Amino acid sequence: MKAGKTVKGFEDGRGYSREDWDEVSDNPELTDEQIAELRPFREVFPDLAAAIEKKLAGRPKSDNPKRAISIRLDAEVIDRFKATGDGWQSRMNEALRKAVGL
Repeated sequence: MKAGKTVKGFEDGRGYSREDWDEVSDNPELTDEQIAELRPFREVFPDLAAAIEKKLAGRPKSDNPKRAISIRLDAEVIDRFKATGDGWQSRMNEALRKAVGL
């Protein structure tokens, strides 16, 4: 669902059941005054927002970060590495490091 779109009725496939919708569908609409008083989550709960943001930050920064590039390789080379299973890109990186003496 795009930001700002208000769902006016039950729509299948949105992550809730018809029963869920029926349970909350009689909630009263917010008045213009109530909407005007709304504040952002980060403003109302700054400590909680900071904790959530910290948890969502992803993995720690690497001392030697990888860079995404586009490179054309022989299909046989790619197939050989892919055949080794998960982690084939890391193994390819290690093979390239050895080839250049790193």
